[in-house]
Amino acid sequence: MARTKFIAGNWKMNATKATAVALAKGVTAGAPKSGVQVGVAPPFVYIDLVAQSVAGSGVLVGAQDAYFEKNGAFTGEISVEMLKDVGATFCLTGHSERRHVLKEPTELIAQKAAAIYNAGLILVHCVGEKLEERDANRTLDVVSEQLAELSPKVDDPSRLVIAYEPVWAIGTGRNATDQQAQDVHAYIRQELAETWNKDFADHVRIQYGGSMKPENAKGLLTQPDVDGGLIGGASLKPESFLGIVNASL
Repeated sequence: MARTKFIAGNWKMNATKATAVALAKGVTAGAPKSGVQVGVAPPFVYIDLVAQSVAGSGVLVGAQDAYFEKNGAFTGEISVEMLKDVGATFCLTGHSERRHVLKEPTELIAQKAAAIYNAGLILVHCVGEKLEERDANRTLDVVSEQLAELSPKVDDPSRLVIAYEPVWAIGTGRNATDQQAQDVHAYIRQELAETWNKDFADHVRIQYGGSMKPENAKGLLTQPDVDGGLIGGASLKPESFLGIVNASL
């Protein structure tokens, strides 16, 4: 079935006020008005500013993470309600850097995913295997375990996005081949159908992340189960990010 592709830029821990505004405006100036959904996820401290910069453009603004409690004595954390208050409409959870660099356990990721979805935001849930797991033929096992972090109460496919990001391809210059990406995306859709139902699975968008660039985007984005991209390094320059966006049309 036809699913509107979603290309989202994860800026990670990059930008200043000035460069965040310039990047946001560059994206909005070149983003297509239809045919693809475009989003950017700046650092927490620039979400409000970026949301103001893209207002009225149709470009979505998201967050890279959130805490699961609504408020309280949680020094340094940011609640989903705070994110909504400054204009965020989607939020990532389970990114490999949260899992493997910051050592977030699966229970915490599950709590965050539930909080993001239950608050009404679009949940972008990241899954993916490390190189040693792929070499041990454990890719599908790992992806299945990470998909299990999602609550069965996640019942609106328009507010669930799965981002498949093979850890070995993030920021390394390596990326999965078109067929490797398609194989895992098809498996994810099969898992969603078994957990929920086929109609639900057919409506969920599954992004590919991991060194997607304008040069390789077309091949990946034309795979039947690849519904967009979660873009890291290439999202930090409007021309490269928009090159990927245009490759999805």
